[in-house]
Amino acid sequence: MKTFCGRANPTTGSMEWLEEGEDYDYHQEIARSRYADMLHDKDRNAKYYQGIRAAVSRVKERGEKAIVLDIGTGTGLLSMMAASAGADFCYAIEVFKPMANAAVKIVEKNGFSDKIKVINKHSTEVTVGPDGDMQCRANILVTELFDTELIGEGALPTYEHAHKHLVQEGCEAVPHRATVYVQLVESRRMWSWKKLFPVHVEAEDGEKVLVPPSEMENCPGVPSVCDIQLNQMPSSDFSTLSDVVKMFSVDFSKPVQSASTYYRVQLEPVKSGKAQIVLSWWDIDVDPSGMINCSMAPYWVKPTSALQWRDHWMQCVYFLPREEPVLQGEKVYLTACRDEYSVWYNLQKARADEEEHKADVCVESPVCRCRAHLLWNRPRFGELNDQNRTRQYIKSLRKVLKTDSVCLCISDGSLLPVLAHYLGAKQVQCMQPSRIDLYHPHELWQAFFKANHLEDKIKIIEARPELLKPSHLEDKKISVLVGEPFFTTSLLPWHNLYFWYARTAVSTHLASNVTVLPQSASLHMMIVEFQDLWRIRSPCGTCEGFDVQTMDDMIKDSLNFRESKEAEPHPLWEYPCKSLSEPQEVLTFDFTKTVPQHCLSTEGSVKLLRRGKSHGAVLWMEYHLAADISVSTGLMQLSNEKGNCEWNPHCKQAVYFFSSVIESEILSDPTAVTYAINFDTKTGEIAMDFKL
Repeated sequence: MKTFCGRANPTTGSMEWLEEGEDYDYHQEIARSRYADMLHDKDRNAKYYQGIRAAVSRVKERGEKAIVLDIGTGTGLLSMMAASAGADFCYAIEVFKPMANAAVKIVEKNGFSDKIKVINKHSTEVTVGPDGDMQCRANILVTELFDTELIGEGALPTYEHAHKHLVQEGCEAVPHRATVYVQLVESRRMWSWKKLFPVHVEAEDGEKVLVPPSEMENCPGVPSVCDIQLNQMPSSDFSTLSDVVKMFSVDFSKPVQSASTYYRVQLEPVKSGKAQIVLSWWDIDVDPSGMINCSMAPYWVKPTSALQWRDHWMQCVYFLPREEPVLQGEKVYLTACRDEYSVWYNLQKARADEEEHKADVCVESPVCRCRAHLLWNRPRFGELNDQNRTRQYIKSLRKVLKTDSVCLCISDGSLLPVLAHYLGAKQVQCMQPSRIDLYHPHELWQAFFKANHLEDKIKIIEARPELLKPSHLEDKKISVLVGEPFFTTSLLPWHNLYFWYARTAVSTHLASNVTVLPQSASLHMMIVEFQDLWRIRSPCGTCEGFDVQTMDDMIKDSLNFRESKEAEPHPLWEYPCKSLSEPQEVLTFDFTKTVPQHCLSTEGSVKLLRRGKSHGAVLWMEYHLAADISVSTGLMQLSNEKGNCEWNPHCKQAVYFFSSVIESEILSDPTAVTYAINFDTKTGEIAMDFKL
């Protein structure tokens, strides 16, 4: 059966209907899953196995049969660990049907079909009794339902239900408990992901300062956690204001409550500063004694222990509702509020009437009221706060603007219209094509203009580029067309080429001598060896002695369905790699002309300069704003002889994994990589092929 799927093409801006097979969603789910990453997590797997062996032994020592309930079994790995440790029977629950089917095959292949029953249901639908899914309640509860925030995948309601309906009182639980840790920090870099800082512009008539509206200044932001690889955040980018403290624990062997609640700890700042950020992570004690511990603590907390790389569990950055000054030694209270799926934090000064004060705790989740946090994601806030980047745009605008310039800006949520006005353009209009119906961005911009006394200076055109009329422009021709370009619908670097399509759509409204900024763009690429990111696409084969090849084949099939022939977006500042080749410009796009009818193609060869494993190609865009002024969305610099790379921290780069990673081939050292890249101007899609 075929299904028609509607999607807005992020590059061309057009609405498309694509015919997809019924397996399309499932293939996407598998191809983009983190199953491979979890199977490669040796620390997690070995400790779970140790904990399961110990739990089965404790039950057997009591003279009981060991009956295991494994919720969210995935490949069936934890159930197979239990069966091989001597469990009498295991019930393995998996709600995702293709995954449950794979688990049945893996269990059978490893010879455990008589000991493990895979149940393709949500655990809350499982029945117990002579005619039920389970013959009796289990006395060992094994789960791996955690995400970076611990509770974001619904662990609490799942445990709550299991204790009420599926396991015996006083059951063994693997893991036994989880503990969440926090540390208070000051960090201009991380705070720039939540707040818009004032922008200073040197204009003809003196310095102008663009300030955010008060609604934005006082907005708590959005409640969703910011999960990152904190181990890639240099210590120079933050200052710790408190010691690491335990925020709360959950004992999984006892009944669990999922209802909203809060926890509070008293902190004594070890340093004075501005409390802005709560950094958080968790660990699990796999056994009751806490001897088998699996920790997500970042590098500065356990500097002596080797860090296990993992992408399925990282660390959390939480933004306080507002910046709070703290003084060394002057106690404060940190409150963590949570609902079933998320956590958020508040900081208060300690008060003498603390007991009465407890009633003040706000257990309501923060909600963005200024709309900016709905329009801009955190990397976008960081990008808008990047002073070096803003300076490049100011420098370029200075070169092209005249006192009679009629300027149109096409970009989502951009500060360029304000900069153009401050730098002397006679008339400034802006279009935000991706966000006309969502979140009413014009209300945010009206507040912005009002805060900076620009209400009658900049006009917002609420129309898509192809619907632009002369009346929108007061019958004037556009002399300067600008864009960053940035569009919220873009996932891959070249999706922002939508600016070129928009420029083509408004071409009848452009003056014959129009200046377009940026004047052009180029696609660049480089061959790299990843320190760890390759693991997310690499087959596992065996895991703790169990054959999981079926899972590898399933991921490979789904990748071959489409994904392996495509690049995928990753923020490479979080994923270190070294370059094996020089960066190379492969395609250019001339914005001074309209989009051509013919495809843009290139092929060639890249010489490998360093020895290493060629895991893939990284691709990014560079925008040439004006003569000698460019901004890169990818490589910022190659830092040394070893080829270490510094990446733009506000953008995701495109990663194309070579088939040798996906197929786990061992290749002799190649000396070059050949490539063929084709940009289809009709669909806006880039097809690429690489050969080692």
